[in-house]
Amino acid sequence: MEPFAETTKYFEPSTKDFMINYRVENLEALVKELQKEGVIIADTIESYNYGKFVHIIDIEGNKVELWEPNDIEYNKIVGGLTK
Repeated sequence: MEPFAETTKYFEPSTKDFMINYRVENLEALVKELQKEGVIIADTIESYNYGKFVHIIDIEGNKVELWEPNDIEYNKIVGGLTK
């Protein structure tokens, strides 16, 4: 894994050059609860074989990634990188 390019726009609308990533359970239910509380959901949930992702914007305007991993598939990927 590599850091993002210095010119990346991936963290926008945040002006920070990093993003916090939280592992969560039941991403769909969490997103519904966050929406009820008025949290800005920056995009839609994306699903991959190794997990589901969505981005939110925190109270300070930082982009935060929420990840519901599929640990079995993720470990296959990571295990392959360390060999």
